[in-house]
Amino acid sequence: MKYKIYILFVFFGMLIFPQINYAQVDFNKKPDDDLGNVEDKFQELFYEALKQKGIENYDRSVESLLKCIELDNSVPVLYYELGKNYKKLKNYQAAEEALKKAVNKEPDNEWFLDELYGFYASQNDFDKAIKTVKQLVKYHPDYKEDLASLYLRSKKYDEALKLLDELDSKFGISMSRDRMRDQIYKATGRKKDQIKNLEKRVEDHPDKESNYLALIFRYSENDEKEKAFETAKELLKINPNSQLVHLALYKFYLDDNDAERAIESMKIVVKSNEIKPEAKLKVLTDFVKFVGNNPQYEADLVEATAMVDNKDNSKSLIELGQYYLTKKNKEKALEYFEEALKLEPNNFGVFRNVLLLYIDLQKYHLAEEKSSEALQKYPSQPLFYLINGVALNQLNQPKKAIDILEAGLDYIIDDTKMKTDFYNQLSKAHTLLNNTAKAKTFSDKAKQLESSN
Repeated sequence: MKYKIYILFVFFGMLIFPQINYAQVDFNKKPDDDLGNVEDKFQELFYEALKQKGIENYDRSVESLLKCIELDNSVPVLYYELGKNYKKLKNYQAAEEALKKAVNKEPDNEWFLDELYGFYASQNDFDKAIKTVKQLVKYHPDYKEDLASLYLRSKKYDEALKLLDELDSKFGISMSRDRMRDQIYKATGRKKDQIKNLEKRVEDHPDKESNYLALIFRYSENDEKEKAFETAKELLKINPNSQLVHLALYKFYLDDNDAERAIESMKIVVKSNEIKPEAKLKVLTDFVKFVGNNPQYEADLVEATAMVDNKDNSKSLIELGQYYLTKKNKEKALEYFEEALKLEPNNFGVFRNVLLLYIDLQKYHLAEEKSSEALQKYPSQPLFYLINGVALNQLNQPKKAIDILEAGLDYIIDDTKMKTDFYNQLSKAHTLLNNTAKAKTFSDKAKQLESSN
């Protein structure tokens, strides 16, 4: 719906009454007889209606408007304002009747028609909305796009497509109309028609990159990979500097076992200023999988990851972290897990990986600090008690270690390996305190559990 801007129309509409057939009442005339009293009363009631509407007292606004109508039922704006008040009060039948009266009294008033159209659209009464918006088209061609949207919503797909074709031909392509097209093609399953439309765009405008990209996407979606690949290569010929096309090309090259070109395209993607970070990281995820099967290209992966500044996709970051873990590059793995944790601070798995890597990399202060934070979030997770106890032992704080480890033991259920680790750490803590008897007790418990397995 087109929401018109008419500054102070509501409060100063009286000033333009002569232009819209309100000359029956002269608000500037001083009351000097019975007719003057009527005019004065009408003006007073109308301004009271506007005031009450402004403070959302719609019932009282309606009362004042109805009194105005008793004085003079020929003024269209009264029914217009009355309809808007009834709509606010959810008295929809009365709202429709009032707005229709306003339009009947002044059929060419765009504001009245627009309000009635908006009312029908809000009620999902598409047939009446279509009928009304057709009257509005003569004022502004933009209403034709509203009409296309109504055709879509009422499942009149052929009429919608015909109108969209007309608008595209006259005004050029627009994203909003393309979204409508996509909805229609999806609803009707007309994939071939959609592709024909895009092929014609490429033919009519061979220098426009977006047409090629849309066609590549639709070919791929329709499992016509060869056509998609050929279209991507054609775009590259026409525009060798295109960066977006490499979002498609790298996959085609991978499928074609052309590793060198695939890597070249991947690097163009991750370096691009035109491509969004999440798209870059999706490419990096595929790159990780590719290098997992082709380790000879690991140097290229390292180079590519160094090019990415904005790490906005936690899933890709986690996959990169896992990749470096398999390669035993713990420092690099930790770097990616920490970045992922910034994006997903409540991700238990990432939190666990970060803490375990702190211990492995002997970052005990960080391990103690972060595991304490973890225990605030996950107070029943024994692993975090264990990590905290290990860190405290390494920081030569055995008393604290004993307290945290003993607390954590209560949360272990059917996990012999973890219980063994707890006993070993408790033994170590008591050793640090020179309490050899207790240290031996816990050491023996650990050995007993180990031997039972």
